[in-house]
Amino acid sequence: MAEYLKRGKPAAERAEDDAKTRAVVEATLADIEARGDAAVRELSEKFDNYAPENYRLSQQEIDDLIAQLSPRELADIKFAQEQVRNFAQAQRDSMLDIEVETLPGVILGHKNIPVQSVGCYVPGGKFPMVASAHMSVATASVAKVPRIIAATPPFNGKPNPGVIAAMHLGGAHEIYVLGGIQGIGAMAIGTETIDPVHMLVGPGNAFVAEAKRQLFGRVGIDLFAGPTETMVIADEHGADAELCATDLLGQAEHGYNSPCVLLTNSKKLAEATMLEIERILQILPTAGTARVSWEEYGEVIVCENYDEMLAIADDIASEHVQVMTDRDDWFLEHMTCYGALFLGARTNVSNGDKVIGTNHTLPTKKAGRYTGGLWVGKFLKTHSYQRILTDEAATLVGEYGSRLCMLEGFVGHAEQCNVRVRRYGGVNVPYGTGAPYRDPAK
Repeated sequence: MAEYLKRGKPAAERAEDDAKTRAVVEATLADIEARGDAAVRELSEKFDNYAPENYRLSQQEIDDLIAQLSPRELADIKFAQEQVRNFAQAQRDSMLDIEVETLPGVILGHKNIPVQSVGCYVPGGKFPMVASAHMSVATASVAKVPRIIAATPPFNGKPNPGVIAAMHLGGAHEIYVLGGIQGIGAMAIGTETIDPVHMLVGPGNAFVAEAKRQLFGRVGIDLFAGPTETMVIADEHGADAELCATDLLGQAEHGYNSPCVLLTNSKKLAEATMLEIERILQILPTAGTARVSWEEYGEVIVCENYDEMLAIADDIASEHVQVMTDRDDWFLEHMTCYGALFLGARTNVSNGDKVIGTNHTLPTKKAGRYTGGLWVGKFLKTHSYQRILTDEAATLVGEYGSRLCMLEGFVGHAEQCNVRVRRYGGVNVPYGTGAPYRDPAK
């Protein structure tokens, strides 16, 4: 039976926070729909204290911002983006169009077609999330999306050069300095100056995640990517307290509501990690944020064995799962519900967040039970097509189709099949009846 040395905020309190967020987002999106640019401008002034003449950056403004970066900073951005592009391209190359002849004269196939317009949200109000631009914009570019627009909030009152450079180099066709609900709403609903997109992607805070949830259906979304989550699965063979504490706090600094969980079969390691966390919080510059996440959303769970660790890990379905044990491959083989795995002490979540090449937009709030993270395939729609080439095939399939339609009571459907049976097979099928069975072998 698992022992909880530390628990986070009760589920009821978290649900209450979610309800407040839902109400704010619903009212804000309705305002954007009703008043367009005027509402967006008011929201930007209110929440970001930012009111430029035009929220879309001109090419000259983009160039001027990129020029503020040092050669080293620009080279680092390009290196990270190359890793993301390379992996996304490998994924894209694995997705093939197909065409097969399933019966003589019956051709079935599918094509992978890019979504025609995408809005990429890049968080940046608290921390300028340069890497998020690679994950959304560059990946959409690999998928050959024809129109990629990107939105990010101002950072310290102005566009962040690193974020803008990453958006531009990633392939964004339009760049807007708009954050929060107003950025998401403007891209999805559209305004007088912004044409709406077909799909929204990218992580964000609770308000951004809720805005995407409410807009889903009107537009497509990548997934529900709310406040970041991290889990460390460790034993005494794979990690020590310093590694565990560092990896937990490294994600806790994202925001005030970032769940961070230690899952271990060693009470000694668990207790040592908790002490180490307190030590690091005394020297961590972002401790003001990380401490709140740790105190309100941090958990330490001591399990009896590895099977229990696995079961609890799959139940929590954390966004990031750092595995540091003597059986990392066993967890890779058996875990089924998570955002992304980071295997072994040499690996860490920050590598995945910033540079290694996998996508860091990942499912949260247990969404890993039914979806993976953002990848090039999210920007592609797989559409099927059918073609019948011979009279014999049209007759054969039509006869089966006719009878199956009548089985369901769809006479009009059946007649679509029957007219082909009459025309291409010369079989007399009275209107409103199913086609008679004929042995195709005879």
